[in-house]
Amino acid sequence: MSEGSLEAPTRHPIDWTDPDFVNAEKLDAEMRRIFDICHVCRRCFNLCDSFPRLFELIDNSKTGEVDSVKSEDFDHVVDACTLCDMCFMTKCPYVPPHEFNVDFPHLMLRHKAVEFAQGNTPITEQELKKVDRNAKIAGTVAPITNWATKTSNTLTRSLMEKTIGIHHQAVIPKFHGKTFLMQTQDNPPKVNCNAPAYGKKAVIYATCFANYNNPNLGIAARSVLAHNGVETEVIYPSCCGMPQLEHGDLKKVASNAKVVAKELRPWIDQGYVVIALVPSCSLMLKSEWPLIVDDDDNVKVLSTSTYDISQYIVSLSKDPGLVEGLAPLDEGVTLHLACHARAQNMGQKAAELLRLIPNIHVDVIERCSGHGGAWGMMKNNFETALKVGKPVARQALKAHNRLVLSECPLAADHIVQGMQILDPETTASVISQHPIEILAYAYGLMEKNL
Repeated sequence: MSEGSLEAPTRHPIDWTDPDFVNAEKLDAEMRRIFDICHVCRRCFNLCDSFPRLFELIDNSKTGEVDSVKSEDFDHVVDACTLCDMCFMTKCPYVPPHEFNVDFPHLMLRHKAVEFAQGNTPITEQELKKVDRNAKIAGTVAPITNWATKTSNTLTRSLMEKTIGIHHQAVIPKFHGKTFLMQTQDNPPKVNCNAPAYGKKAVIYATCFANYNNPNLGIAARSVLAHNGVETEVIYPSCCGMPQLEHGDLKKVASNAKVVAKELRPWIDQGYVVIALVPSCSLMLKSEWPLIVDDDDNVKVLSTSTYDISQYIVSLSKDPGLVEGLAPLDEGVTLHLACHARAQNMGQKAAELLRLIPNIHVDVIERCSGHGGAWGMMKNNFETALKVGKPVARQALKAHNRLVLSECPLAADHIVQGMQILDPETTASVISQHPIEILAYAYGLMEKNL
């Protein structure tokens, strides 16, 4: 047996329908087995707060080993895991196919699934994860919602913290009454028939964030694709289920996967590729769904037909090529590579996309922002999220760039907030954008918002 594996990481299907999967005793035995390996290795000590918590818990136990740690104390370790996958993808030498078979994120997922099955997931968290329902309600009264969720509105934000547990200082994305899906039906962009990529076809999976919170992200992506000759359709059957995954509700994730895959399959059969606008969603379609619903042919086909938006634009730039005419951007940008983009093992596609713009300078940050989706907004996690993201905020401040970008819009806002906490004066003009919005601006397809 080798000390560490040099082979590419691989993952096993998640057998969540097996009763043993949610058997608390068997879970506890597996957690002790893997935690013992992690405690000896410690390579992940600086990735997130789960590992310092784990090592401190074991080090301070009676024997200094995992055998004297109470099972209920493992909850504190699990609570800090955001399922970013960075330990699995970048650090652990014992991931499958190594015979130690360590998959720390999916072990945390299993623990969350057991907690959910036992009814231990708080009702407020269960209601918050119902993204489509909540966003539709918030969008119908968007001006009031956006007023109430502003961090400067101390009255409503204090009330939200007390009732639903969202920290009063956490940035909440704005909602739009007119969704991305609605806007695309009103004014679809004209496809450039003279572009090198003319004839290609893509379905844009809108994602809940682009659909409800930032339609400009979807409009920018569709405009860039049309300008480069790609015919597009916009589809949004439902959320990808990442919020449910984070809380261990695998039955709901599987249900969403089947619904979305079934609706997208006819488009794929007609020669369309599928493009997701947010890395967490493309990761779900490509990687997580096939492990959770491994017997569904639609899910399998979808997983091999899905691109992240940055990944797809870069592929066009290499073959057959992009339309010329990108205006120079004579300033630097700081780009945070989202963890769920890195977990797709596709390279620095967002950085490659930005470097298509003439005269641009890109400072890349390849470290977790600490936000972890809705996890970082919660009262119990917000300070930890800022702590984990502090090295990223420091790097961004050191780069001295006005533009701070991330493929994960929530991460971008979180990084900027961390920068402002560290140095309010230096970051007064910093704004956050998605890389595809910058590319659309360079093409002259969107109004200047820089």
